[in-house]
Amino acid sequence: MELFDTHCHLTFDDLACDIDSVIARSIAAGVTGWLTIGTDPNENQKAVELTQKFENLYAAVAIHPHDAKTVTADTIADLKKLATNPKVVAVGETGLDYHYNHSLREDQRRVFAKHLEIAAESNLPVIIHCREAFDDTMALLQSYGSGVRKIVFHCFSGSAEQAKTVLDKGFYISFTGVITFKNAEYTRRAAEVVPLARLMLETDCPYMSPEPMRKQKVNEPALLIHTAKFLAGLKHMPLTDFASAVTATSRNFLGLPE
Repeated sequence: MELFDTHCHLTFDDLACDIDSVIARSIAAGVTGWLTIGTDPNENQKAVELTQKFENLYAAVAIHPHDAKTVTADTIADLKKLATNPKVVAVGETGLDYHYNHSLREDQRRVFAKHLEIAAESNLPVIIHCREAFDDTMALLQSYGSGVRKIVFHCFSGSAEQAKTVLDKGFYISFTGVITFKNAEYTRRAAEVVPLARLMLETDCPYMSPEPMRKQKVNEPALLIHTAKFLAGLKHMPLTDFASAVTATSRNFLGLPE
């Protein structure tokens, strides 16, 4: 059995300080592929550099919506250059965050549109961060996303109806360990409507360790197995069959060989 963690932050200090052990534990748990996500110029560069160390580690590059206010023409030029690296297989995470509003919403929308343009030009899929901004996110994807090859809503926490709207557009949906939480019935109902051909798994580590490991402060890719077991049960499938299906979906989304 093999799983692919489609959204992790392996360059963040809690994981980067012991990355060899993190990867070894991941492989031992059956999680043998990883997409580490850039969030700012420094993390983007570190993500691309880290991919050179591990064969099945890939990177996505972007400026997180929290930092949209910092984006300049030079920032966009640097992203375009990084997107040409053969181990950069996605643009993200990008999108809108209206919960914290660390950047003005106008700036977030402007930078999101720029990311979609970069993805279209580079023929790369896009990883969407959407928090309390579903309608505006969908509107911007309608306006600027037509040239993007594939799109996934990461760490999905929306309703089943929102999931259906995302699926109707041909997009993908990714779930974290949040789905294992006792108070996540809303998210579980959404997962029930997502077919395996559009469903991916992620840790979003070092955040949000899944049950029964929530007491482990630092989440890591090895813990993806618990999310996989939970979702396999929700789908009434053997874990091996479920893992095979969602891993194939993940590799197809990222344009990687199976």
